[in-house]
Amino acid sequence: MRFQPIFDIAEICTRKGVNQAILCPGSRCAPLTLAFVNHEDVKVRTLSDERSAAFVALGIAQQTSSPTILVCTSGSAAYNFSPAVAEAFFQQIPLIIFTADRPKEWIDQYDGQTIRQENIFGRHVKKSFTLPEDYEHPDSIWFIHRTINEAINLSEEYPKGPVHINAPFREPLYPAKDEKISFSKNIKIIQNTKSVSTLSGEEIDDLKRNIMSFSKVLVVSGQQDFDDGLSKAVENFSKAYPAPLVADVISNLHPVASVLRYSDTFLSVCGSDVQKSLQPELLITFGKSIISKNTKKFLRNFKPKEHWHIQPNGLAADTFQSLTKVIVADPKSIFKALTSIKKEAGFERQKKENFFRVWQAEEHRTIHSMNRYFKNAPFSELALVKEFISGLPGRCNLHLANSMSVRYANFIGLEAGKRGVHVFANRGTSGIDGCSSTAVGHSLCTEIPNFLITGDLAFFYDRNAFWHNYPLPNLRVLVLNNHGGIIFNIIDGPGNVPESEEFFVTQQKLSARHLANEYGFEYICLDGSKKTKNSLKNFFLFDGPTKILEMESSQEENKEAFDKFKQQIKSGYGA
Repeated sequence: MRFQPIFDIAEICTRKGVNQAILCPGSRCAPLTLAFVNHEDVKVRTLSDERSAAFVALGIAQQTSSPTILVCTSGSAAYNFSPAVAEAFFQQIPLIIFTADRPKEWIDQYDGQTIRQENIFGRHVKKSFTLPEDYEHPDSIWFIHRTINEAINLSEEYPKGPVHINAPFREPLYPAKDEKISFSKNIKIIQNTKSVSTLSGEEIDDLKRNIMSFSKVLVVSGQQDFDDGLSKAVENFSKAYPAPLVADVISNLHPVASVLRYSDTFLSVCGSDVQKSLQPELLITFGKSIISKNTKKFLRNFKPKEHWHIQPNGLAADTFQSLTKVIVADPKSIFKALTSIKKEAGFERQKKENFFRVWQAEEHRTIHSMNRYFKNAPFSELALVKEFISGLPGRCNLHLANSMSVRYANFIGLEAGKRGVHVFANRGTSGIDGCSSTAVGHSLCTEIPNFLITGDLAFFYDRNAFWHNYPLPNLRVLVLNNHGGIIFNIIDGPGNVPESEEFFVTQQKLSARHLANEYGFEYICLDGSKKTKNSLKNFFLFDGPTKILEMESSQEENKEAFDKFKQQIKSGYGA
């Protein structure tokens, strides 16, 4: 059969444990589509909007911890994958992206759906491959098989990420009527032995000696997936040294009882004298990006003497402009090793404990101020997010859309008792395009309850996340609809210019009610604090359909409530 080497791509994928595929409709990609659809071990789903489809694939890969196959036809369809590809690259999520293409001789000849597709994703994929156009020669078949193996292996090597395979096809694109699609059994499989970088005993001893020379050690975690073993290892180190641990909500370290959840809040209001007392001598970081602009600003202004970053491999980012050492190893293993450091007594131990207490004092001061605020908080998005998070079930996924949604959740935080709540957010590029689609991807491949907190702009921008034929009974969406968003009214700059209303704040009059009706979702409207308890009770009930809970409010009242929240935090410092 002419397309047999292409059909065998599905066999290679399944043999290597890659069995989830998102297919976008098109004709040029027919050989690939038929391959995956006809393979009994591939779970295929089809979505018409390529931009949304790519984020759905990202969500599936995130939930399954395995590469997801993504297929589109030729032309501009491939470009619509780009936002999700960039997000996957910076979040280190593996995708196997197939873009069908026209033969080379038709590029730049005004032929339909023909663009320059080779390396279309540029430096936002780990590598881009192009398959041969003809398959008759044995070397071509060998090359195709080898390429698919290499691409999958590369996507799973640390740092994980997307790979691109451009596949030019000549017509005819469909098998003849009497042709049956089958898969070769004698097929080339190349396995990679997965290894984790480890340090020698001598290198570990050297780290232990070095760390004991610092009285003020601060640990900061970036975004990462939930890992109970890592949480315990970091917690044990934090106690043993002792060293304060700063972590945003997207770090998934909320199970650590002593974690500092509110650094973004108190570092925004405490004075330079307080910040000086919080300055570390040694900064230890791991994970990817952090949400907190105030934490980044603090660490750039009050630099440590040394900054160690721990990661298994690859080039380390110098986010705080102070990087001095990259420890190439699994963070869990390093924190376990450092926990066995010799505990000091006397004055040296006292200095370490004092630094730990200084950070804890600011955390407790903030918690006290927050409790006072929420005791009589006005009905607002921030107050609703607090009540929403407190009501989450013991085991669920919490998805946070970008802009104010993820910031609200970070201000509220997750308590240690919420260890079964795993947090996800598209903070690789921090865009609003695809937040809903990513949550949909998770919902499609797990029975775990999935909750999405999203603002109106992110929600309506990604409305095609729901444009498919797959039920999502385990998905709940909280839409904070203030008809335009308040982020540009609270950050420095845009809120102070007269052009803000027209050119920065997007004014829109949409309601999620219409989308819910269109797709057959249950819709719950929340327009007053008295309805909150009953509305959330219904919302948290999993009794069949997808549910959307929409809070409609104004930008002005939410900005006012947020300003009062900040003022309450400031009052804890006598401001």
